[in-house]
Amino acid sequence: MTRMIEVVIDSVRVSLTNQQRIVVLREVDAERYLPIWIGPYEAEAITVALQEVEVSRPQTHDLLKSVFSTLNARILRVEVISLRDEVFYGNIVASVDGRTVEIDSRPSDAIALAVRAHVQILVSKEVMDSAGIIPEPDAPAPGESPAAGPARPLAGDQPAAEASEERLSVFEDFLQNLNISDLPETEEDDEDEGDGGEEPPRPGLV
Repeated sequence: MTRMIEVVIDSVRVSLTNQQRIVVLREVDAERYLPIWIGPYEAEAITVALQEVEVSRPQTHDLLKSVFSTLNARILRVEVISLRDEVFYGNIVASVDGRTVEIDSRPSDAIALAVRAHVQILVSKEVMDSAGIIPEPDAPAPGESPAAGPARPLAGDQPAAEASEERLSVFEDFLQNLNISDLPETEEDDEDEGDGGEEPPRPGLV
């Protein structure tokens, strides 16, 4: 059986160079982090739930949570299970009529649902070992930086520079040193920019 590691959401951040979003997962009881590049819609969905922002009508992930509840299915946990060809893969694990089922999901969608359902987020040991990063010893810990901690509001209503300053702390050098030209093609749906495949980890960091 694959060993799973519990993580929590450290933050949702924005790259200075291209405004792409990252959800940063932190290993529980350890200073190891897993950055996953996600679409702007998924980043907003995670942030809204983390900050408990009230919305007038259910968003997609709110609707999905309601569907599970209406069908008497209980979400048990979400998982990041593998990293293949620089793409993360995930599962939503639910209990339905006494059976445990695993539903294939992009990690960003699974995480947005986990925040709403208040369930564990787990990452396989193999993924954490291959793609996790440990900050340099002299870098400020997330809890020691004013910009660290739970996800900040995204840049939709703020100047890009101001929004970026609020998000970058222990990962500032990590983001600034990214070579965007090296990125492989993503699997995004041409009809919906935020509904494609998971953004891959950046070369040289995994």
